[in-house]
Parts: sequence; C-alpha cells; structure tokens
Amino acid sequence: MLELAILGFLAEGPLPGHELRRKVSQLIGYTRPVSDGSLYPAINRLAKAGLLDRRADPRAGAARFVLSLTEAGHADMLERLRTPADHEITDFTRFLTLLAFLSELPDVSEQHAVLRRRLAFLEAPASFFYDGGKPLRAEEVDDPYRRGVLLTARAVSRTERAWLREVLGEEPFEDDPASPDEVGRPVESTAPAEPTARTTTGEPA
Repeated sequence: MLELAILGFLAEGPLPGHELRRKVSQLIGYTRPVSDGSLYPAINRLAKAGLLDRRADPRAGAARFVLSLTEAGHADMLERLRTPADHEITDFTRFLTLLAFLSELPDVSEQHAVLRRRLAFLEAPASFFYDGGKPLRAEEVDDPYRRGVLLTARAVSRTERAWLREVLGEEPFEDDPASPDEVGRPVESTAPAEPTARTTTGEPA
C-alpha cells in the first residue's frame, strides 16, 4: 500500500519529497517507520512508470525535488482504489490506506462497492481459535489472554461494522452480545508483507 499512499497524497497536490515522506509516515508508518530504503525506491518505480513527475526545486536547496502526479498516475490510483485485491480488503492497515483515499473515486457507487466487500468479510463467521472446525467465541475460551484477543476483536469489529452500515445506508445490525454465533474475526493479509504493513483484528457476529 506504500505506492497507493504516495499516489493518493500526490493526487491532493504536488509535494516536496520530504513532505511526502512525512505524510506517508503519519498514515502507514505507525508500526514500522517508513524508511528511505522503502520510500524512495517506490518513488523511483512510479516515476519510471510515468505515474509521477519529479522536478528539482532550487528554492529548497541541493538534492531537493517536488513530486506531482501525472495523468497516467491519477488513472492508476483510481484503478487501485476501484479494484483492490482481496488482501487489501481483509488486512486492516491496508484497508485503512484504501479508506484514506477512497473519496478520490468520483463515483459513490464504486466507493460503496469497496465498503461492501469489507463488510461482507467482517460478517463472515471466523475466529482466531477453533474446536475442530468450529470457531470459538470469547465465552467458550478459558485462557484469559485468548479471551482478551477475542473480546478486543469483537469490540473493534462491531464499531467498524456499525460505521460501514451507516455510510452504506443500511439498517444497523442488532446483535446480541451473548449470541452463540459471535466469534472473533482475524484480519490478516496473505500477501508478502510490505515494510509498513501490519496485521490487526476485527470481529463479525
């Protein structure tokens, strides 16, 4: 999602390289810092592909440059937002990066299609822990720390699902905290980890 973050911030206007790094780090570098060794190679790849333009900025001093999005870069960013891969929907950090720039899609129906994919994922029964093939609820787990994992996941997922339904104009899901179907939902990527990616949790009813 590093490249999407770069394209997304540049869609808001040209930025000096150091300012872009600050913005990207604030968005996706809260678990692992966004290093020069990951950011600048990504910038070089995008520039080589014609997705962004890099111009020297003499006012800022030697080796300073300003980056801007090209027309091709804007189209590429929109396509990344419109058709994210499955792991970009299920992995919480990757999905938050999508969410940060989703308003760039001019068609609200396309925005909502992405949100519905996330909601469907969160509402599929799953857990971190199973008894055979049966996902376990927090109330069925004796270990206090594992129970904590499931209870935290439950709270996070309820909040996210409520927000998604509100944005989509759907009726709130009235779930019972003691529902026998309620489990923890692990949210993780199956793709190779990027330097700034992390895994977190959600939880469906």
